[in-house]
Amino acid sequence: MVALVTGANGQLGQSLRFIAPNYPEIHFVFCSSTDLDISNLENCKTVFSKIKPNYCINAAAYTAVDKAESESEKAHLINVIGARNIAEVCKEYSTILLHISTDFVFDGNTSKAYSENDIPNPKGVYGQTKLDGEKAIQSVFDDYYIIRTSWVYSQFGNNFMKTMLRLASERDSISVVNDQIGTPTNAVDLAAALLKIITSNSSSFGIYHFSNEGQCSWYDFAKEIFEVNNINIDLQDIPTSDFPTPAKRPRYSVLDKTKIKRVFGLEIKNWEESLKV
Repeated sequence: MVALVTGANGQLGQSLRFIAPNYPEIHFVFCSSTDLDISNLENCKTVFSKIKPNYCINAAAYTAVDKAESESEKAHLINVIGARNIAEVCKEYSTILLHISTDFVFDGNTSKAYSENDIPNPKGVYGQTKLDGEKAIQSVFDDYYIIRTSWVYSQFGNNFMKTMLRLASERDSISVVNDQIGTPTNAVDLAAALLKIITSNSSSFGIYHFSNEGQCSWYDFAKEIFEVNNINIDLQDIPTSDFPTPAKRPRYSVLDKTKIKRVFGLEIKNWEESLKV
C-alpha cells in the first residue's frame, strides 16, 4: 500500500513521518512543496504518474490566518486550486484522498460543538478558501475523506505551543485571550487518526471532524503548556478586543467527534492528557 503525503515539511507531515515506522504495511512517500507543488496540475500529474499512490494525505495548505487577509490570491491558489488539482489526479489514478480542513469554516456563533451537518459560514479569507477547497474536491469525485481539525500543535513546525515556549524564554509576562473557545489537537494524534482511516480499508467517504477531546480557551491552553513544562511566568488573560488581529477568529469552534469515533472506532485522548505526552 502506497501513501503519498503532501506538505511533508509542515507539522502534520512531520508528525506522519514520526509515526510512519509503526505502519510497516504502508509505503510512505513524503513530498515537500519543492517536490510537489499542488498549485501546479502538471507537476501533480508527473508525481502521481511515478508514484501511483493508493492514498494521498493532502497536508499541504496555506495556513497563515492573518496574512491570508492580505494574500487572498496566494491562499486561494494553494487552498482551492491546489485542492482541486490533487482531487483531479487522485481521480485519474484511483487514489483515495484524505484532505485536511479546519474549524475556521464555521463562524463560531454558537455554544455547542459543531457536527459535520452544521452549515459552514467562514469569517475570514483563510476559512473561506479552506471551505472552497472542500467544495472543489467534492465537485471532482467522491473518494475523499475531508477531516476538519482545530488548534493543531506539535513538537514540529510553527504552532501556538512553540510560540508560548519561545515567548516564555524572552519575557516575564504574557497576555493571552480568554474568550475564544476550542480544542487543541496534537498533530501526532491527528496523524494516527488518518492512518487509522487508511488501515481500516473503509469506503465510508465524506466529511469528518477530529480534534482531541474537551475544550478550553487559548489562555487555558497556555496555562497548561506552562504547567506541563514547569515554567513560572506572569500569564494574563485578556479579551479578544484587547488583541485585535487582521482576521476574525471563531468565538467557539469545538468540533463534535461522534461520527469519526463511531465509523472508525477511534478512542480520542483529552487535550490535557495529550499535551503531557
